Amino acid sequence: MRIGFGVDYHQLVEERDLWIGGIKIPHTKGALGHSDADVLLHAICDAILGAACLGDIGVHFPDTSADYKNIDSKILLAKTMELIATKNYVIGNIDSTLCLQSPKIKPYVPQMQAAIASICHISVDDVSIKATTTEKMGFVGREEGLVAYATVLLMKKS
Repeated sequence: MRIGFGVDYHQLVEERDLWIGGIKIPHTKGALGHSDADVLLHAICDAILGAACLGDIGVHFPDTSADYKNIDSKILLAKTMELIATKNYVIGNIDSTLCLQSPKIKPYVPQMQAAIASICHISVDDVSIKATTTEKMGFVGREEGLVAYATVLLMKKS
């Protein structure tokens, strides 16, 4: 078994869609990035890649490549799963935390869990998504950005 940790940050701006955990969430701002800027999926990808000792998301999906411009991050997660399959790993579970002042994401968590579980070939019960605010402190509290943290357990296929 191997564990990995991932973190991702994105700036929030107007006139962008807000994608978190593979789900489009209604909000006045969206995350700025080369891809769809799905902070949660990016943190999960980094955790998976780290656990498998395969570098990070920037190594495999660089923001300098036109191939990944505005790409759906669910595709990046699926490609990450293909990468760990080459090393004979599967995911045991994912534990993640979103840090954002708004919007409240609790109503969207079951959809996010289902999307992530489907791509990762695991049960919804193996995908934990928690959320917190920063009590209006810092860039997250001022709604200038959002952060996601993820920890992943990888296991060798039996």
